[in-house]
Parts: sequence; structure tokens; C-alpha cells
Amino acid sequence: METLGIVAGSGRLPFVAAAEARAQGLRVVAVAVREETDPQLAEQVDAIHWIHVGQLGAVIRSLRDERVTEVVLLGKVEITRLFSRARPDLLAAKILLKARDLRGDSLLEALVEALAAEGIRVLETPRFLGPLLVPAGQLTRRGPTAREQQDIVLGREIARQIAALRIGQTVVLKHGTVLAVESVEGTDAAIRRGGELGRGGVVVVKVSRPDQDLRFDLPTVGPETLSALREASATALALDAGRTLLLDRDRFVAGAEELDLAVVAD
Repeated sequence: METLGIVAGSGRLPFVAAAEARAQGLRVVAVAVREETDPQLAEQVDAIHWIHVGQLGAVIRSLRDERVTEVVLLGKVEITRLFSRARPDLLAAKILLKARDLRGDSLLEALVEALAAEGIRVLETPRFLGPLLVPAGQLTRRGPTAREQQDIVLGREIARQIAALRIGQTVVLKHGTVLAVESVEGTDAAIRRGGELGRGGVVVVKVSRPDQDLRFDLPTVGPETLSALREASATALALDAGRTLLLDRDRFVAGAEELDLAVVAD
């Protein structure tokens, strides 16, 4: 592989992958969504093609023009925007028909199949997101108390079950009681809901799915998650090591220290 394609949505992940790929000596071509992607990405890649939401056929054409055969899918694209606020082109319409349902992972799997049919392989993302992967161990000075550790053990068991069912990947607990289970509202909203019900002092556990597809949708935490943890008055956070992305690590850990929040990964 001499050129890496990045199909880029919003957020910092496309920037991290572009920098890592170029450090590995690769030429980087981005296909970016005008309604989602940070325009500054153009400064971090060798070539960039802009498309509108729903123009998935343009993704194929752009990659073909650049002779790209291997890509990563990174950054967030609102699924509702992708298929309800724009008129989908022929490829997008085919993906809608072939997808098992309209959940994000189902649509991405259908997109991967469509790209493969055009000779374009979607790669696993950890190779280009290594700096963001959470290492095993204790990330903060303070480790979990005995009570918090009990909630972490229980939370991991429950979270893995709901993740296997593709319901969500986060559980909020307090003293052995499950306060919130993540669903379509997302991690941060589930944390806030659990904190409100528990009136603070809650433990948050976030895991990856047992069948986690490393080509996309890795669990991610960052400054916004920290804000939710602060609002929930959480005291501990447990993550999956090597399968979770941590954005702005130094800022996140410093903020966790200020909250006296125990953060661990296993």
C-alpha cells in the first residue's frame, strides 16, 4: 500500500489517522463530507475530494480517480442526515436496500460490502489510531475503591451482554444497582441520566462489543465524556484496554484528576 484513503466525517480521528499514515510513509487521500468534515483536514492530507451528504457514488469515483484501493472510515456522520436530509444517489439507495436495518453499524457494513465490490478494501483502524488507544492499567493516580471495583466487575458483565445485543456499550451503576443502560441516546446522555438517578457517586463502565468490528465504530471517550462525568458526579470510569479510543488524553486525565475520578482500563 502506497496510498491510504480516508473517508472522513467530523471530529479529530481523520486528523490523527492522516498524521500517522504520513509518518508511515504513505500518501493520504481524503474523501470528506462538506456537511460534517473540518475544512482544515485539507491541510493535513496530500489530496482531498469534497462530497455532499448522500453522494456515496462520488466516494467511489474519487477513490478510483486517485487509484486508492485501501481505505479507513473515520469520523462521525449523522446517519439521520445521511439518509433523510439529502437525496441519496444510486449507491446510497442500494446500501439502504441491502442493510439489515437502519442502525449505524448495519449501514456501515453494507457500505463496506459496496466498496469491496468496487475493489476497495476497508482496513481496521487501530493501525492508524495507535496513539489514541487506551492502554491497560490505571490512568489516574487514584484507583477504584473496593466498592467501586465491585460495581466495575458487575458493570462489565452487564455491559458486555447489552453490547452483544447491540443495544449500547455503557452502563452506570451505584452500590450494585444499575441506574442507566446506554441506548440510542449515546454514552454522554446515559451518563447524565444515571448520575441524576443516582444523585452522584456513580460508576461508569464502557466496553466494546464481543464482535467489535475494528474497521469502524470503536468506543470513544474524550472531553465531552468528561463533562458528562462531571455533571453526573461520577467517581470511577472503567474502559476496555486496546479497544477504546481516548481523545485529548492529557486534557482528559488532568480533568479526571481534578474530579478525583478513578479511571482504569482492562
